[in-house]
Amino acid sequence: MSSITIQQKGITGIAADAIVNAANSGLWAGGGVCGAIFAKAGYERLQAACDAIGHCPEGSAVITPGFDCPCKFIIHAVGPQWSGGTRGESQALAGAYKKSLELCLQNDIHSVVFPLISAGIYGYPLRDAWTVAIRSCKDFLSAHPEHSLDIIFAIPESDKLKVGQEVLNA
Repeated sequence: MSSITIQQKGITGIAADAIVNAANSGLWAGGGVCGAIFAKAGYERLQAACDAIGHCPEGSAVITPGFDCPCKFIIHAVGPQWSGGTRGESQALAGAYKKSLELCLQNDIHSVVFPLISAGIYGYPLRDAWTVAIRSCKDFLSAHPEHSLDIIFAIPESDKLKVGQEVLNA
């Protein structure tokens, strides 16, 4: 049976089949969630795997091995930078989640840990980011009842976690 939960933890501290990196389109190591994942996985090997892929467009995702992370795979999802909501940001954000979840299906992944994509330095409004995230995950689970998938959001900040719980339970 599939589920969606939110935990107050860092993303590299939860054992799962895959974790999702809030990536940039160039797949370069960055700060925040991305920096933590690169540090845990092993910078050189993960950057080499990302360099071999080369690019990921906004609203999509790609997959690499997990290397030294406590997971088999790292999914690199590229969310949009917030520009006021007038350039298709919600569709791009939903696409990043949908493609990540499709990669779970294609790679026999049954547990995945997400950050809240685009809600950090990309500036996506918190409640709106949660609404897109939860709706995208629920829609995917409804469309694929044959694939058992535990979706976990790793959110270290209590204020972000509270809003996420409100949206999830609405």
